[in-house]
Amino acid sequence: MKSYVVLVVMLGLQVSAATFKICAFNIKSFGEAKASNKKIMGALVKILSRCDISVIQEVRDSKGEAVPALVTELNRLDSVHRYQHLESKRLGKNSYKEQYVFIYRANTVQVIDWYQYVEDHPDHPEAFAREPFAVRFHSPRTVIKDFALMSHHTCPSKAANEINKLLHVMLQVKSRWKIESLMLLGDLNAACGYVTAEEWRNIQLRSSDTFHWLIGDKDDTTVNQKTHCAYDRIVVHGEEFLKGIVPGSAKPFNFKTKLGLSEEEALEVSDHFPVEVNIRADPRIDREL
Repeated sequence: MKSYVVLVVMLGLQVSAATFKICAFNIKSFGEAKASNKKIMGALVKILSRCDISVIQEVRDSKGEAVPALVTELNRLDSVHRYQHLESKRLGKNSYKEQYVFIYRANTVQVIDWYQYVEDHPDHPEAFAREPFAVRFHSPRTVIKDFALMSHHTCPSKAANEINKLLHVMLQVKSRWKIESLMLLGDLNAACGYVTAEEWRNIQLRSSDTFHWLIGDKDDTTVNQKTHCAYDRIVVHGEEFLKGIVPGSAKPFNFKTKLGLSEEEALEVSDHFPVEVNIRADPRIDREL
């Protein structure tokens, strides 16, 4: 255990010294059962301790105990950083509810504001199965100081329609906070049978040259070897934000390989790989350190 703690600390120091990592992870049905499984929690801590900000999806825990338990484990095993979290409300149109949760290093980034999107057309309440959740951050150590992250998990059968409507929400967030640097990240079900070639042609969020899709269509964000789909995506708005990203850093994180897990063991953690991207550190801060 002691050697593992040292490893986590060393990895954290190496990552934070060079870059600022933002991650998104659909932890399939994360709740009481997974939080009480030491093996799964150990894998999650190894994955999430690599990131300055992580947004996790498919949090399904009516008691509200699973995420605090995860954050406690992160703080226990990574003494270099101080982790906190921010939750959306429980989202869903029926008895099935999920939450989006941002877990972040409070010693490297600050939460400035947050916004739970609410349908502005009550006569059409079904635009999203689960409304997007946005958080505004300030990061003194990166070249981009102020930015907003928005997380969304589409309904698979309505993925194309929901992705198209996300353009409106992102522009609303941009106007609300008067900010150019925006990032959408999460499980958009944006691949394989859920979005057809014809539907892609009609999705403005994809065709607009002001939005940059950093996870490509040929990437694989699924754990199962029988599938190859880029369900999970990272979409960036703002040329300054795009320039602040480390080239080639946007990719899925194959924790199955990195942690030496069998496919069966990895699927116990999730059926998705996280997606991640690095933001360049401010060189002036590096010199001061």
